[in-house]
Amino acid sequence: MNSDTPVADQTDHPGEPVAVVAAGAIPWRVTKGALEVLLIHRPRYDDWSWPKGKLDAGETVPECAAREVWEEIGLQAPLGIPLPAIHYQVAAGLKVVRYWAVKVNGAQLRPDGKEVDSVMWCSPDRAASFLSNPTDVEPLEYLEKAHVRGELDTWPLVLIRHAKAKPRSSWTKAEGDRPLAATGQRQAVAVQRLLEVWKPQRVVTSPWARCVATIAPYAKASGAKVKLVEALTEHTHQRSPKKTAAAVEALFDKQVPIAVCTHRPALPTALKQLGQHMSQALRNLLPSSDPYLSPGEVIVCQVARGSERKVVSVEQVKPFDD
Repeated sequence: MNSDTPVADQTDHPGEPVAVVAAGAIPWRVTKGALEVLLIHRPRYDDWSWPKGKLDAGETVPECAAREVWEEIGLQAPLGIPLPAIHYQVAAGLKVVRYWAVKVNGAQLRPDGKEVDSVMWCSPDRAASFLSNPTDVEPLEYLEKAHVRGELDTWPLVLIRHAKAKPRSSWTKAEGDRPLAATGQRQAVAVQRLLEVWKPQRVVTSPWARCVATIAPYAKASGAKVKLVEALTEHTHQRSPKKTAAAVEALFDKQVPIAVCTHRPALPTALKQLGQHMSQALRNLLPSSDPYLSPGEVIVCQVARGSERKVVSVEQVKPFDD
């Protein structure tokens, strides 16, 4: 699933251009063994729905979803699995809303009072009966089925290709010291905003300058722990792809949100290793031809918590490119 492409699933509106793009999330929790979801009431429309809103200029679709959840109910939590997008007609034309699941871990919610005047925790069945827009039921049903499968409670593993570096042809010093280009420095800031969506607590990176500089803005802003791993460099990958694969496999060890930054030549090895932990259907979503990812682009794998390293969703997202 490419989170940059809001027209991903338009079965009812084939080929129709999207006039309005919005994003949001379904907040969820488990209380005494029972799944509950959070509905919001919007006084402007006097309706019950999920936290959502339109894209702001300069943000990606996942960033929009995370921002709306924060603005409307005061929740800062990493996005979980992607849910089906919904489409419906508005005055401007076709509107698409992308949704994610978001786990509420006992956080105190704070409705903004203007856009949202009340919230209600309830069972999925009760939520379905309250939703004002019937199309909002589809992502809810998907979320509930994921819960039954044990694939709703997840943690994110984010694979990053470093941002744009200065050209090899214009660099005469050590390859590991080749820095980011000016464009790459801007991309690194965009990568920071993107990573805030999934909030990795740990970052594992090639120690080469261009990888370190790509993750530096996020590491500085978030306080995430950074580990330099030689096996993620181009040189080590060229000599021993098995070492690179082992470094990727080790990302699963601590079962906490994590990001890994490496180089284009190492991407096929990293993707192949991640692919061993997912279904064929999800493997088909992974990029399979060079350059695999553009500079600064990410693959987000959601891993089922408590599972044997089972990846249950895959998204490919480009940071906002100014």
